[in-house]
Amino acid sequence: MRKILITFFMACGLITGANAGEAPQPCGPAGQLAEEFAANVDANARCFELRMYTAEPAVDGEGGIDSLHQRFREEEVAIFEKHGAEIVAVWQRLDDPNTLVWMLAYRDRAHRQEVWAAFAADPAWHALREKYPVPLTIEAYMMSTTDYSNLK
Repeated sequence: MRKILITFFMACGLITGANAGEAPQPCGPAGQLAEEFAANVDANARCFELRMYTAEPAVDGEGGIDSLHQRFREEEVAIFEKHGAEIVAVWQRLDDPNTLVWMLAYRDRAHRQEVWAAFAADPAWHALREKYPVPLTIEAYMMSTTDYSNLK
């Protein structure tokens, strides 16, 4: 499990959620994975990313989980979809009201990289982030579906 504290640097687009120099986590079809991962993964599996965003409490009416939900509601989901991500679902954690959980799907790891690069460069994202600044802690998990999963 990897926790990434989102700071001013992410708000400015200086980091994108991965630690510099870290090898990308594998995900996608079995044929694109190392043997240790591929044995139980479907040949047609997509790359899934589960992300949990825990918002810092609002300060003087700015930030907080309600602003994060509004940012998603207003345009963040649409920006990701515009760049080719499939938003599988977005959830409100019931055991932690400050945490939004969402899942994205991509064709494979390379497609995920393309989507995030386009998203990070999109002027609409920069404007939305300015409108709804929300300091976050992020947990992200990369996954591929098993060969017996109904979801591929």
